[in-house]
Amino acid sequence: MQHRRPTSRRRIIAPAAFVAAALAVTVAGSLTYASASDRPRHHKPSARPAASPSVAPAITASASRSASASVSASTPASAPVSASASVSAGNGYVMAPDPVTNVTPSNLVPEHKLFHEFQANCAVSRTNLPDDPIVFPKLPGASHSHTFIGNTTTNADTTPASLSAGATKCLAKGDLSAYWMPTLYKGDKAVNPVGVQTIYYKTGVNDYTSVRPFPKGLRFVVGNAKNTDSAAFLKATVEGFECGDSYKNADIPATCPSTASTQLNIRYQAPSCWDGIHLDTPDHQSHMAYPIIKDYPIGAVCPDDHPVALPMLEFKMAWPVNGDMSDIHFASGRGYTFHYDFMNAWDPATLQALVKACINGGRQCNARGYDERESPSTAVLTTGYVLP
Repeated sequence: MQHRRPTSRRRIIAPAAFVAAALAVTVAGSLTYASASDRPRHHKPSARPAASPSVAPAITASASRSASASVSASTPASAPVSASASVSAGNGYVMAPDPVTNVTPSNLVPEHKLFHEFQANCAVSRTNLPDDPIVFPKLPGASHSHTFIGNTTTNADTTPASLSAGATKCLAKGDLSAYWMPTLYKGDKAVNPVGVQTIYYKTGVNDYTSVRPFPKGLRFVVGNAKNTDSAAFLKATVEGFECGDSYKNADIPATCPSTASTQLNIRYQAPSCWDGIHLDTPDHQSHMAYPIIKDYPIGAVCPDDHPVALPMLEFKMAWPVNGDMSDIHFASGRGYTFHYDFMNAWDPATLQALVKACINGGRQCNARGYDERESPSTAVLTTGYVLP
């Protein structure tokens, strides 16, 4: 299949603009926690008013696709989108071996559920390495310093295949994915998150039953290491940088409470609509898009040029810094240069089971795949965090 390059931008909304209105934003945690704010608690959805639709950071673009297959995005996904062997088309394009084409974004309005999510609970696996296998593949030392989470083998030479042969610091043994972000510094000393961090897998669209698992090998970058627009950064977060009672900060606050329990937190949401064709594109972003908002009652839907609804990642990180924050910065610069990278290497069966039970099922699941208000017997994974 001949690929076609994305050609034009479209007006979209940043995730925080619709999550507050159309989806439940929760801060539930599970098991071992990096901070007290991660302990299990089941919040009511935020009552914050919806923000006005706005243009998100430059992440999306139109993508043409062939009609070689017929798959409806409006029906529940019963099987993962597979990518057993990605195909490089040159110039930075990586083609999905099993493209999802001829898809119509779902306008269905399913039964209302407050929650539709599960957690990946993962710890730091490699620290302070100047590698980036998405932006600078096979070029060790070419990037600013990154802190790696999840897979223990991630480096400049990482591929989806090498991740699948590796090990993980995630509780779910089937999550061999790589997650990484710029290293945080206090002066010239690196500061890393302590303990298990929370990465939410949520619905980004109103029809949570239409969300499919990530195709294996999908990779993308969320945010911009060279960003100078603090307002644009803030729109893609839930509450901006948070510490103590301070929140909605587009940059790292100058001060935070000096109490031992206070940490610097961020919750940053990724685009969740896929073009169905590319596992990667030259800018590592154009194959993904944020949902758009349609009139009530349809709400958040994927745009026509990125019609495949995938899980929305919400990166929730906590760093043990407080007090005087004047010398706190990322390897990439100011707070609004924060970004993260993702390369999917989930065991397909494990990811499929969690998406089906928790996102499609409209539940608020922990890392084992069950709602802690329900019996543990409903868990997707065993106490060893594997499929039974």
